[in-house]
Amino acid sequence: MILRIDRLQTALPPPSEPDPEGAAAVQELLGGKFGEMSTWLNYTFQSFNFRSRQGARPFYDLLCSIATEEFGHVELVSATINTMLTDPGAANDGRAPDPALAGLKGLAVNPHHFIAGGRAALPQNSQGRPWNGDYVFSSGDLIEDLTHNFFLETGARNNKLKVYEMVEHPAARALTGYLLVRGGVHQVAYARALERLTGCDMMKLFPSPRIPTDKIPECQPHIKRGEHLKLYRFSEDAFREVGAVFNGPHPETGEELTVAEEPHPAGAPAHDLPPQPDVFAPSWAPEEIIEIAARLREQAGLPKQPTGEVSKESRDLVGSLTKTASRTAAKAKGAAKSAARTSRTTSRSTPRSTPRATSRSRSK
Repeated sequence: MILRIDRLQTALPPPSEPDPEGAAAVQELLGGKFGEMSTWLNYTFQSFNFRSRQGARPFYDLLCSIATEEFGHVELVSATINTMLTDPGAANDGRAPDPALAGLKGLAVNPHHFIAGGRAALPQNSQGRPWNGDYVFSSGDLIEDLTHNFFLETGARNNKLKVYEMVEHPAARALTGYLLVRGGVHQVAYARALERLTGCDMMKLFPSPRIPTDKIPECQPHIKRGEHLKLYRFSEDAFREVGAVFNGPHPETGEELTVAEEPHPAGAPAHDLPPQPDVFAPSWAPEEIIEIAARLREQAGLPKQPTGEVSKESRDLVGSLTKTASRTAAKAKGAAKSAARTSRTTSRSTPRSTPRATSRSRSK
């Protein structure tokens, strides 16, 4: 079973200036051939299909540990794309929808982000093509699968470096800085596993591509915390035999590789992204949904304030937007009532022509 924790594996910057073109590029890290959906489901199916779990337990534990971390990476990349697509100043002004998205036509954006996704991530690559189950490789042969996984992590690192060079949005840079460190751990882990099985010296292949992780500024905070050396099990008690495979010196720094005592990273609260009424997310009138949720919470005997955890930046942002939306909606309703009263007054004061007068004028 997989236990879900309502936190991201690392902190991301809050929404700032939208970057739909950059978000389209980051989609490659989600639904591309070397994206996080591929790494997650490759290792997951290999772990599901693993035979002789007890006899080859250290290798099974390795696959399970990394597969679960990759699930969290899928969420992290999605959160990054959503942040890059969010307009932090969007609010419902109570009027009918206008061509708010017209300026996106002709840009190198993914229209599905707006038409099908509500300014949000989708299981697609940077061209808008859907992720493909053919990307999953699970042969049953352990050496073959581990060789494929090393290749997959190498391709993923290559793509992350290219997206880092292509996209300057703060959320994209924070994402790639973290994933380069953690993906590097997985790359080393599969190389070590192949060494243990075959005796080949895989460490001569590092770094691959030939850009040391410590050259990337956004990698530095994670390296200082030792995240480039740790493998997490993502379980309180299981998968402890992974340490029989994941050990020895790091191929780039010479530091000792370790299996973390804590099951997972501390992580950080996610941002509560504000409503985007131009794409009806979560609705054209999001304040109505908020009011319904508040009533349901009260009827269920829950606290008045939501019990979930979100980042402080987004609490402030959503709070101010909610107040602005409420004030704007109230003004719009007031204006509509005033216009209706004016219309009724005008209709009463306007003289009406009678049918007799009309026929008389016609006879003349």
